[in-house]
Amino acid sequence: MPLSISVIGAGRIGRIHARNVAAHASVRLAGVADVDTAAAKALSEACGAPAISVDEAFAADAVLIASPTPTHADYIERATAAGRAIFCEKPIDLAVDRVRACLKAVRDAQVPLMVGFNRRFDEHFAALKRRMDGGEIGELELLTIISRDPAPPPPAYVATSGGLFRDMMIHDLDMARFMLGEEPLAVHAAASCLVDPSIAAAGDVDTAVVTLRTASGKLCQISNSRRATYGYDQRIEAHGSKGLLRAGNVRATTVELATETGFLGDPVLPFFLERYAAAYRAELDAFITAVTGGKAPRPDGGDGLKALLLADAATRSAQTGQAVQPQLAD
Repeated sequence: MPLSISVIGAGRIGRIHARNVAAHASVRLAGVADVDTAAAKALSEACGAPAISVDEAFAADAVLIASPTPTHADYIERATAAGRAIFCEKPIDLAVDRVRACLKAVRDAQVPLMVGFNRRFDEHFAALKRRMDGGEIGELELLTIISRDPAPPPPAYVATSGGLFRDMMIHDLDMARFMLGEEPLAVHAAASCLVDPSIAAAGDVDTAVVTLRTASGKLCQISNSRRATYGYDQRIEAHGSKGLLRAGNVRATTVELATETGFLGDPVLPFFLERYAAAYRAELDAFITAVTGGKAPRPDGGDGLKALLLADAATRSAQTGQAVQPQLAD
């Protein structure tokens, strides 16, 4: 029998995951659940699977949690109690203590948990990581991560998001850990609200720069903005003792028009749905391979916790203007 996977959450990210599960050759979509039953029904019908209740979702072999953040830890614990394999979108929760309690339940039950940091599975970033680890640029010295959204989210989203560092930059903080190969010991952040005054009114920022330093002295700079007029800006540059590796933006095509005015190419892809479509599929493959092979998936709950701790440290640093030492030890 193929592995059965239920999806909890029929919103934007739930639609991505449910469709990917439904299209996967080696698993079965057991159903889609959402407190919005109409949304669950519409998505389940589009995927050729039943609409189910949240309670019924925990009967599948694995549970994919793509519901709003405040429900994540509760659903992880329910899936843990049922002995199910778990995939959960980031973050596990916005509160570190709640995450720690949730992860203790996961460890005690010895169930597999994977956290959705999909950028690790992007083919371009993964290739950069492989080549860097293969020694092409010698010792890594400086890592630069640029992540800029095409437009700010609505104020209602900002108010419940946990802030730019926990919502947006948490992906880049996980990528920094992944690329650096050692834990950051110091975090320094500067942030402003330059894009949308309503974001400041909600108590958040929309523009930020963070610098991380590791024990060996490696440095990482992360640049975030809620506005990029030219599209979804996603780049990584790794500078080392022997050279540089760079993963640039992805465009719709590589076609260029050359005239007397210069060269003109397609714009970069508009947002994460298009830019990371293949990464979401590769992420699902990795989860299925780990679960069916009896191996621990990565990134796991510990990775989710450490990214949140770095986001909290960046938040405190931006508020105080001082460098913060994150406590990442297990």
